[in-house]
Amino acid sequence: MDTERSGRLILVVDDKEENRRLIRKVLTRHGYRVTEVSTGELALETAQTEHPDLILMDIRLREGIDGIEATRRLKALPFVANVPVVAVTASVSAEDMQRALKAGCSGFIRKPLDIDGLPELIGHYIAGGNIG
Repeated sequence: MDTERSGRLILVVDDKEENRRLIRKVLTRHGYRVTEVSTGELALETAQTEHPDLILMDIRLREGIDGIEATRRLKALPFVANVPVVAVTASVSAEDMQRALKAGCSGFIRKPLDIDGLPELIGHYIAGGNIG
């Protein structure tokens, strides 16, 4: 287990339980801690209480506010403003990318997920990297 990853908390925001389960399984195997929620509203609450090191945000949440609006609101919170938010989506249209970046996302991870490359990509974002 990589000591730089040990203890790093990732907040996974996705309305599909199977997506959250897959991400949790992959990341915990690589030393990350994972907490997960299914709505943008819960992401706002959890980010303020759990203080994650990174947030993986599905931008097309089905209930409540979508991931773009949740990211905007997260970035307005003092304790969360500097936490990287990475859009996780199957839709990577130029319009969606621009909306996510404008809301404050650091970059994108495409679905279906590359589970082999996910832990390193997460580490890159936590270290302050941006990837479009």
